Order: sequence, then structure tokens, then C-alpha cells
Amino acid sequence: MNLNKPLLLSALACKNFEDRPPIWLMRQAGRYMPAYRKLRAKHSLWHLFHTPELAAEITLLPMELGVDAAIIFSDILVVAEMLGKKIVFPEKGAPYVDPPLQTPEEVAALSCHWAREALHYVEKTITLLLPSLQQPLIGFCGGPLTLASYMIERGGKGDLARTKAWIERDPASFHALLAKLTAASIDYLKMQITAGVEVVQIFDSWAGLLSPAYFREFSCRYLQEIVNAMRHARTPVILFCRGSSIYREPLIEIAPDGISFDSAKSLRALRDATPRTICVQGNISPEVLAGPSSVLSQEVKKLLADMKGEPGFIANLGHGVLPHTPPENVRLFIDLVKSSKK
Repeated sequence: MNLNKPLLLSALACKNFEDRPPIWLMRQAGRYMPAYRKLRAKHSLWHLFHTPELAAEITLLPMELGVDAAIIFSDILVVAEMLGKKIVFPEKGAPYVDPPLQTPEEVAALSCHWAREALHYVEKTITLLLPSLQQPLIGFCGGPLTLASYMIERGGKGDLARTKAWIERDPASFHALLAKLTAASIDYLKMQITAGVEVVQIFDSWAGLLSPAYFREFSCRYLQEIVNAMRHARTPVILFCRGSSIYREPLIEIAPDGISFDSAKSLRALRDATPRTICVQGNISPEVLAGPSSVLSQEVKKLLADMKGEPGFIANLGHGVLPHTPPENVRLFIDLVKSSKK
């Protein structure tokens, strides 16, 4: 019997009464790993994402550290390929769509291809991974608002200036774009589930930059559609966005299985303010993970003490692993969680 697999799923059902919480890390396969850097020196990011054998190899790299789940090595922006758009992954800076969307007419002209057609390489990556995994595999997509911003911003600095200007200028066409991205994301997640993933996480990374009213209208409305679709697919969903601790209440209203909280607030306080039917995930600061091991150890032990006995808790970071993080710190974090007791 696979003992690791039920640990994550039990926590997402808020029924983990085992000896310890599960742990996995956002960006757990990435630039902090020497083995990844060797592959990256030989291949472009585009090639790594689009070559199932390499994507599967990278997905498996952190499993030797003892994490309780794998997450597919891919990028949220691949959904743009379902809409016929070209993605650019520059050596420096954020990915972007080329050419970017600029007019309502361009949005109206977008047509969606099935995920199994446009993103067949992700499906193959999943099928290659399953025989090698004892832990559950996490699939994911980007939140529609975040995807829209990458299709509009032209590799901007993350202030969403062009996106916000579009919302103010023509909210109807922006909603039309979000609706198309939502339909594509649902199809993409369903493809991943059919291929074998057991949990999905939605990364609406930039939604937290919106005002509260716009957060509800242009992010939560579409996240709700995706969560509802996954509920019908009987697959647990975790929601993540930067600023999740600030926008806790609207995220709770969506009723996902889990919310991944950032490091801005105590996870204990967030747990107490979140219904017991929703799992909480997080929330060690990535900067702490990259810092002195003594500080990391102190912060992890505090988190574990604060969350002791919680059946709906997944240990993770408040955001992804930073590139300069010492690999030994990642192992220390994992080992501390795995040696803890409820």
C-alpha cells in the first residue's frame, strides 16, 4: 500500500490524522538544483517544456528529497497554445505571448483547440511519469486573469499596467478573453486528470494586484467556474495567488479543497479564520528557505508547533523556491516536516 499518497489527499479532505502533515514545494524542480542547471545549460526552456522525456526527468528530480507529491514540470502559459498563440521564454525575464493581444478584435478572433491536440506533450509527460511515481502527481493551470495578463503585458514588470488599462477601457472584451481562457483551462485540467493527475492547483499569481472589487469580478468569478468543473470531475483543487492571505475571504467563498497562503500572515491565524472544510497550505517564506539554516529550522519548527494536530494542513512555501536556495535547506525543511509528530 502507498502510504504517501493518502497523506496528501487526506489533508485536502481535512482528514489527515496520521503522524505528520504532507509536504511538497512550489517550484520544487528548478534552478536551485544542480541537476536541473545541467539540463538547462543544454536546452532552452521551451524545449524542456515541450519534450516529455525531459519534462518527466525534471519532475522526478526532487522526489529523492522525500516530498509527498510531484508536480508536472511545465508552465502556466502553455494554455495560450490552445488559443493558437506563440509563447516566448526569454533567457532573462518573464515569458510572454508574441505578438501580444492588443485589441478586442484579436480577442474575438481567438479560437480554442482541444488540449489533447495542442498540449499533447503534457499528456505524454504524465503518462511517462506515472510508472515511476509512488507519490501523487499534481497537475496545474494558471488562473484566467494571470494568463490574460501574460498575453497582454509583453513581458512587463508585473504591475499589470496594460491589463488594468484594458479593464478600464473595455471590460466586456476583457471578460470575453477570460471566458475563453477559462474554457481552455477547464479542458486542459480535465486532460491532465484523465491522464492520471490526482490533485490540481490553480496559480492565479497576479490576481492579488487587483483592487478588491476587481479581484472578485475578474479573478474569483472565473476561478469559481474552474473549481465547479473540477468538483464534477471529483478532483481536489488548491487555489494560489500572491496576496492570498489578504484575499482570504473571497477565496474561501469559492470553496476550493485547499488554499495556498503566502507568508504575509501567520498560518495559525489563517487556519483559525478558514472553515475546517478547507485545507490550508503554506507558508514558510521562500526568503527564509534561502537564508541561514538556523533561522529556517526555527521558523519551520514554529510552523509545525502552530499547526500541530491540524488534519487539513499541507506544509509548503508562501511562494516558489528561489533560484539561489541551497539544496541542503530544501532537504532540511522536508526532513523537519517528515520527522514531526501530530
